[in-house]
Parts: sequence; structure tokens; C-alpha cells
Amino acid sequence: MLKMRLQRTGRKNNPSYRVVVTDSRNAVSRGRSVDLIGSYDPKMGRVQIDKDKATHWLSHGVQPSDTVYNMLIAQGIVEGRKKNVLPKKSPIIDEAKIKAEAEAKAAEEAAAKAEAEKAAALDVAEEAVVEETSVTEEPVAA
Repeated sequence: MLKMRLQRTGRKNNPSYRVVVTDSRNAVSRGRSVDLIGSYDPKMGRVQIDKDKATHWLSHGVQPSDTVYNMLIAQGIVEGRKKNVLPKKSPIIDEAKIKAEAEAKAAEEAAAKAEAEKAAALDVAEEAVVEETSVTEEPVAA
């Protein structure tokens, strides 16, 4: 099966990559690639992929690696959502942030409850004033 993946080139501490189509059984470092599609320079953030070649190989059933797939989406060659390239890593859990969010939510709920109680007390006071005025304004029989 053919795969579309990255082949590292460049010197030590200065990586650059080629986007190649190669047999999945071959190591990419051996240089037995079927076709060179583009390049990627992570230090400069530059991705160059030949759109015609990429669509040609994808139409022939070549499976891109997750990183190359994300690059193809960024270039607009493939439609879809990006894949998580590090699924085995667990997400970093910031307990202090979670605790602060919980406290903020509790404070917000307490403020909303206090506001509701204040509004209810104000409604009761208004009703008492309305009843008092209606009692004093009764017609006097002459």
C-alpha cells in the first residue's frame, strides 16, 4: 500500500521535510520514494505541496499520514476536519483553573439567586403599597 508521508532532510537541529509518496513497507529514510509531492520547513512555517500531484495520488488510493493530512486540509486540497496527531497523549489538566472556574460559577449562581430574592422582595413590597392605597381610597358614604 502506498502512503503519503514526511521524509526528514536537513542537518542536525535544522529540520526540513519532503512530502513523498512511498510504499508503506519501506522506511522513508532509505529514499525509495515513488514521487516527491512537496516540502515542509517547520522553522519558517512554510508548506509547499503540488496540488495536482496530491489530488492525483489521493484519487489512486494513497493514504496520507495524519500530519500530511492536516497539511492537505490547511492547503485546501482536502475537505474535512484536522486529526489529532498525538492521540496517545493525555490532555494537560489544570486543576487550579478548573477549581477557579467552579468557584466563579458558584459565585455567579449566588449572585443570580440574590438578585431573584431581591426582585421577589421588591414585588412583595409593591403589592403591599398597592393594597394600602386601595384601602385608603375607598369611597365614603355620605
